[in-house]
Amino acid sequence: MSFTHLDSGSHHEKPPGESLVNLNEIAEIELFILKRMKEFTVGDHASVFHGSGFNFVGTRDWQPGDRMSSVDWAQSSLTNFSPMVTRMFDQDSNATVMAVADASLSTRCGINGVSMAAAIARSIAAAGLSAVFFQDQFGLITFDEQFHQLSAARPRVGRSHVIYCLDLYEQRRAMDPITDRDITATIAGHLRKASLVPVISDFLVPDARRIIGDLAKLNAIHDVFLLMADARFAYELPKISAGWVEAFDVETGTTRVFSKRELRRLAQRVDEWQQDIVTFARDNGLDVVRVGLDRWQMEAALVEFTAERRLRKM
Repeated sequence: MSFTHLDSGSHHEKPPGESLVNLNEIAEIELFILKRMKEFTVGDHASVFHGSGFNFVGTRDWQPGDRMSSVDWAQSSLTNFSPMVTRMFDQDSNATVMAVADASLSTRCGINGVSMAAAIARSIAAAGLSAVFFQDQFGLITFDEQFHQLSAARPRVGRSHVIYCLDLYEQRRAMDPITDRDITATIAGHLRKASLVPVISDFLVPDARRIIGDLAKLNAIHDVFLLMADARFAYELPKISAGWVEAFDVETGTTRVFSKRELRRLAQRVDEWQQDIVTFARDNGLDVVRVGLDRWQMEAALVEFTAERRLRKM
């Protein structure tokens, strides 16, 4: 079962220069998380802050969001400050959070100016900034429509690294040549210890059951849970007078003709598909958080779910 994205109203491109999540939204999410986490950590909990300090692990090119205090001026002068060089530090922490996010072309589509990618990016921000609160390491793996890795950022501590991960997701760039390596093998290769792994997607892919079966096996080692973005809104299309509509699939480049009756049932079919995937995932021992379009409801669900799991392990 597969779904296409219609040219007649459902395709949406991000305006040039507009970020999926801007700095003002990041600040709002930070304040929201601070408030919610304080509610969760009030009472007889162990301190959320552990570790003996920061350990120097190497250098890299300067990235937006890096503190000027982390710039290695001596090394930067050798390159004539183009680029500037930043010192990297790792902090001993309690846990690792590795977000796995859907960056397939279909997520860049939507309706009424809202794309699925924007919802996924806010979920990444919420997961990452929650990790910052606990001083945990946060990393990101993005995957394409075949569930193969597009890019990856290894887990590190800090707000600037979360911003880097958001930029990585937004740019949708492949860091290495795309191979047929499945995303579950990629996850296992990036994590050296048991980690929290939220997988963020609408799961509208033909082999979703196989993928979830593989994630269930990974759950034996790591704490894997699914954050399913409710995709019904993108298929609730305006009424049309035409009897037939041609749709273009942005991922495969193929077209398909829909009748007016089929078009009206798209949102219902998407809902039935996603609900079936939720049931299948839970039957295989995976927890699922299904969230809608409302950004505060989505962020609250993710933050509270992550906090509960995080505090339960302390």
